[in-house]
Amino acid sequence: MKSKFKADLSKEQRLTPLLDFYYKKYLKQYFFERFLDLKQQLLGIDLILTNKKTGLVYVVDEKAQLDYINETLPTFAFELFYSKNGVEKQGWLFDASKKTHFYALVTSIFSDEEEHFTSCNITFVNREKLIQHLTGLGLDQERFQKIVAEHKGHHGKLGLEKLHPWHEGYLFFSTQNKAEQPINLILKLDYLIDIGIAKRLV
Repeated sequence: MKSKFKADLSKEQRLTPLLDFYYKKYLKQYFFERFLDLKQQLLGIDLILTNKKTGLVYVVDEKAQLDYINETLPTFAFELFYSKNGVEKQGWLFDASKKTHFYALVTSIFSDEEEHFTSCNITFVNREKLIQHLTGLGLDQERFQKIVAEHKGHHGKLGLEKLHPWHEGYLFFSTQNKAEQPINLILKLDYLIDIGIAKRLV
């Protein structure tokens, strides 16, 4: 199983002009600066948004559903853990080294016959509020580590006591079909919007 890093990087680069078009159209109150170097991106920095009036600065990490072109999914996968060379690593959601204030979740990505991206949805998620909400449900980083340890070797969906699996979220273990064997928290976008953690830009 090969990592799809290079293929995803190419798609990301082709998606960028469309995202920048939407930011310019819908975030007129902000200056925005895009970072393309890997060092910054590894810190969870794809964009810096600066409020034109207040000068407040927000760090944005873009996450795009590039495996699901021309599809509309109601959920998004938040990475809790992944494997590298057989060693379990911290996923980006709870990674303390990340500088991210907001995730820009890019979904419903559509392309034409020439594979030019033509439209997408962007949902902004406040990272701190999300982590606080999960912690309030008893689903902090430590709890997720315990759940994962208790279900070693599990593949597929796993329900969580505090989240409704149809309307809110669940865990998903990709231990058999992906090189990095990610363990993700799958959350409904409408749920995040309803509880005030997320906002749809477009």
